Amino acid sequence: MLDTKFQPQEVEGQIYAKWEASGAFRAGRRLGAETFCIVIPPPNVTGRLHIGHALNNTLQDALARFERMRGKDVLWQPGTDHAGISTQLVVERDLAARQMSRAAMGREKFLEAVWQWKEEYGGAIVQQLRRLGASCDWSRERFTMDEGLSRAVTKVFVELHRRGLIYKDKRLVNWDPRLETAVSDLEVENIEVKGHLWYIKYPIDGQAGKFITVATTRPETMLGDTAVAVHPDDERYRDLVGKYVRLPLTDRLIPIVADEYSDPEKGTGAVKITPAHDFNDFEVGRRHNLPLIGILARDGTLNDAAPAAYRGLDRFVARKAILADLEALELVDRVEPITHAVPHDEKTKTVVLEPYLTEQWYLDVRPLAEKAIAAVEDGRTRFVPDRWANVYFNWMRNIHPWCISRQLWWGHQIPVWYDEDGNVYVAETESAALADAHTTRGGDVRLTRDPDVLDTWFSSALWPFSTLGWPKATPELARFYPTDVLVTSFDIIFFWVARMMMMGLEFMPDVPFRRVFIHTRVLDEKGQKMSKTKGNVVDPLVLIDEFGADALRFTLTLAAGQGKDMRIGPSHVEVNRNFATKLWNAARFCEMNGCLTRDDFDPAAAKLTVNKWIVAETASTAAAVTRSLEELRFNDAANVLYQFVWSIFCDWYVELIKPVLNGEEEAAKAETRATAAWVRDQILKLLHPFTPFITEELWSRTENSDAPRTSLLIEATWPELSLLPQDKDAQQEIGWLIDLVSGVRSVRAEMNVPASAKIAVILKDANEKTRERLGRHEAVILSLARLSSLMAAPSIPKGSAQFVVGEAVAALPLGDVIDFAKERARLDKDLRHVEAEIAKFDAKLGNADFIARAPEDVIDEQKEKRAEASALAARLREARGRLEA
Repeated sequence: MLDTKFQPQEVEGQIYAKWEASGAFRAGRRLGAETFCIVIPPPNVTGRLHIGHALNNTLQDALARFERMRGKDVLWQPGTDHAGISTQLVVERDLAARQMSRAAMGREKFLEAVWQWKEEYGGAIVQQLRRLGASCDWSRERFTMDEGLSRAVTKVFVELHRRGLIYKDKRLVNWDPRLETAVSDLEVENIEVKGHLWYIKYPIDGQAGKFITVATTRPETMLGDTAVAVHPDDERYRDLVGKYVRLPLTDRLIPIVADEYSDPEKGTGAVKITPAHDFNDFEVGRRHNLPLIGILARDGTLNDAAPAAYRGLDRFVARKAILADLEALELVDRVEPITHAVPHDEKTKTVVLEPYLTEQWYLDVRPLAEKAIAAVEDGRTRFVPDRWANVYFNWMRNIHPWCISRQLWWGHQIPVWYDEDGNVYVAETESAALADAHTTRGGDVRLTRDPDVLDTWFSSALWPFSTLGWPKATPELARFYPTDVLVTSFDIIFFWVARMMMMGLEFMPDVPFRRVFIHTRVLDEKGQKMSKTKGNVVDPLVLIDEFGADALRFTLTLAAGQGKDMRIGPSHVEVNRNFATKLWNAARFCEMNGCLTRDDFDPAAAKLTVNKWIVAETASTAAAVTRSLEELRFNDAANVLYQFVWSIFCDWYVELIKPVLNGEEEAAKAETRATAAWVRDQILKLLHPFTPFITEELWSRTENSDAPRTSLLIEATWPELSLLPQDKDAQQEIGWLIDLVSGVRSVRAEMNVPASAKIAVILKDANEKTRERLGRHEAVILSLARLSSLMAAPSIPKGSAQFVVGEAVAALPLGDVIDFAKERARLDKDLRHVEAEIAKFDAKLGNADFIARAPEDVIDEQKEKRAEASALAARLREARGRLEA
């Protein structure tokens, strides 16, 4: 017997262990079958399961389970990312807590400590994915720094260098002074902070008492200025172009140049130019052949290019000293408080040196991008929703060289060696580099390896084919590449999706994936972005502990509409825990009424109208769910199932068959028991991709006609019910019954009819078919609608609320039950309130300023609330109309 309540915490671990032990997750067990492959977006080895992971992996798991049940050979390839910056940060913090440091340990010992940390703590997120129910092929789990993937990374670097696409260059980069490494533009987070804009007077050389004033938020960088720029059409400064200013605190002469970069409408119209510490200034410097003077060291202190008084000072300490000295010289014209965006490293939250002149390794991605653009244009890879293709195109068509080197110790060390004279040797191994050097130099050579590592995203870009064994020609690579679907978030289209497309097309004969499903953000219950600062972060593990994995998974799937941000919180998950409870109770009803699965049952042979109807509804639901999953409309699939299980099966079918099961006709009872068990089984199969734990538990606990089931639901066959009859007469008849009962219930609710009051229903203008239906279903209608009587009549009593059902008018005489005048007044008051709310929404949505400034999710929220209010107003008007009738 089923327990009275489903206890997910007691069974989820046991069920998952059964799945793993059975080998159900493993690819390669159906060698003759069509393949289906997904590669997991590898979570950071330092990671903990967050709500974004939960969403992403729930959708992937739904696809894997769906295609597995359809008989395909499914590979869901798991693995984790070494996460260069994040992991190095975590380990350095751990060492600091033990009074140890990376610098004191040296590179070799530090890397040993990182690997030890990875072995001890790096598997946490993998275990958390298991708690979610992820059915990855864990026997194939990969790590971006395991031996095979490292070999792939090295080979790609060497090959791209051989093709002339990887090169070393001295350029401006974003620089993190805490970790002393370059970071990409994509890894820079602009954070709004309060600051100041200082207006500084630069003395004009040879014109005593005359100045040109520039404004800056970073006064310390003025020490690296090599010009002042003004617009060539700015008459205020035309006579000064070609003259010089004496740079304060340095006594260095720098020119005043004419350049269109300067905007006469902004500030004073004059701009300080620091080519070594600003991307725009760098371009101005190139146009005017200005020198580059870098005044910042790797650690954010001022270097020897700065005046002696400031050397060795932290940049922010130096800022204060410089401003104090400028004030003393009366060269600060004014100071304005401002709020501005300051670039931070998204991992360390350190204010970056924006930018920093340094030598780095670069990959010229333009030739690779051209192929990747063409692959999406010609449909070899398709974005879902397709609007994300435009985001992809925009970035790819404006792509810049990729800075691929990082000044870290944890990561793939760049396969480059140097001899004593600085000659460069690029090879897959040190022995190969030594052989090249020996051939080049004609004797023994001592080589030193480049200390830099590659950007973490370099190895991630190879993930779809390196995880399958490349550069070896493995059977898995031949069988599962290209993969079928990539499920990922919109915010890594540039970081990851685009780079996988480029690398895949460069080193493999086809695109890495056929479709890319892009999901959007998970917001809190109020539609706000989650953040630790706000204290509104939703922890999926806490939700799993409280409500079970299935409730969380189904909530996420229901919310995962294409292109829409989703709102998730405990109340949403609780609703779907209740859905699981509803399913459990329906299964208990079947069990208590002897509804056993019969192997010889043919749903097409059902004779009772109610059973013909539910068979047709089940077939329609299976088709809709299948179609939605094929089209990656996850929320549509979940919504169809929710409505079918909750409403059609539990609320209607279970109630409609109670009189049959309690009746005396044994043949009808036997058919109904078999039908109910069959429908229950189809529900368990259809729900399994979304709620795998409760469905597997029910599958194992429900019996067929002979004995308990021993097979696992995860390996059951997906329902293919398209050949079952769609009995229109049965659908129309039960549909009519549902409309009648629903109409009565609506009137009772709208008119505040007491729940205990039994009322009459009269059908006017009912035809012969409707009268026959009344006779067949009178008992169940009286029970479900809580009626005292049900009849067809030629006229309607006064004081009746009315609604149309089919060709007839249903009337509920309520004159003795409610006060019509009082009820009209209540409805009028409610309607006026709702109409006032609609007017407020219309005013806000019609305000151009609001539309221009408000975030898209806020506008969508207002539109949704306006639609809800309009629907409520329509229901109130309908109820008012019934009273008038």
